[in-house]
Amino acid sequence: MLVIEVDEFGGPEVLRPVEVPDPVAAPGGVVVGTEAVGVLTLDTIIRRGEGGPRFATTLPYVPGRGAAGRVRAVGEGVDPAWLGRRVLADVEGGAYAEQLAAPLASVLPVPDGLGPAEAMVMLHDGGTALALFGDLGVRPGELVLVLPAAGGVGSLLVQLARSTGARVLAAARGAEKLALARSLGADLAVDYGEPGWADAVRRRVGQVDVVVDGVGGELGRTAFELVGEGGRYSNYGVAGGPPTEVDPEEARSRGVDVRGLEQLAGFGGGRRARQERMLREAVRGRIRPVVGRRFPLAKAADAHTALQDREVLGKAVLVP
Repeated sequence: MLVIEVDEFGGPEVLRPVEVPDPVAAPGGVVVGTEAVGVLTLDTIIRRGEGGPRFATTLPYVPGRGAAGRVRAVGEGVDPAWLGRRVLADVEGGAYAEQLAAPLASVLPVPDGLGPAEAMVMLHDGGTALALFGDLGVRPGELVLVLPAAGGVGSLLVQLARSTGARVLAAARGAEKLALARSLGADLAVDYGEPGWADAVRRRVGQVDVVVDGVGGELGRTAFELVGEGGRYSNYGVAGGPPTEVDPEEARSRGVDVRGLEQLAGFGGGRRARQERMLREAVRGRIRPVVGRRFPLAKAADAHTALQDREVLGKAVLVP
């Protein structure tokens, strides 16, 4: 079968398609024939060798932390009724492959009415968005700034905030991304690629109650400065630079509750329940999973390049 292997850290070019033997289901496990593989910003960070101690990786390795597909084989102790079922596999690596061996405990069924790529959106991005949103306690009428509002997580955060009756200020780069955010329910939209974008926000709305920041760096810092007294600021990603640096004394003086990347480590509890809830919300049409681009598995390098260059609206997936 075809897999994507990394045998040195570096740019997207280190993602190489290779042929390896088909996997065998271990006791208590299954083999999933993959139909959609999620591409995460985390995948690009690990590929560059910048995952740090938490995501330390031994070379060579096969990237990928989740896939949607059908169960093709079951191991000892697994009910044969799983054969042929549509599932998601939530794993620690090895998903960039035509087939994936996974413990049954990491597998959850995909409900009818949801395609594999759309289900894949809810595995990681959906679970993360729901955890972030629930932790912030957004209330009706509050103004929530989401950036980037057209990414995999951001597009879901826009919808979750609207579902509570909050007002949403979507920040992204370019007319196409802002149009997507508006179509998902954003009340206001601003292009953070434009000079003085934060001043434009101040003129229109003053300050915001909540910022959910998946960009980091200088943009994240600018977004933090828009939070009013007693507000909340959450940095969950580094799509545009290093983690946002916030002076603790400044945050205290303004009464701003700040959550950084460390919060992600605490989202393990209840992870499966959040994933299942988001799958149900998608089937019911209450949350729209946005699949921006599909790439052939063998073109994983192109997917990483597009993600790094911020060319993807919503989620990028690999299709074996």
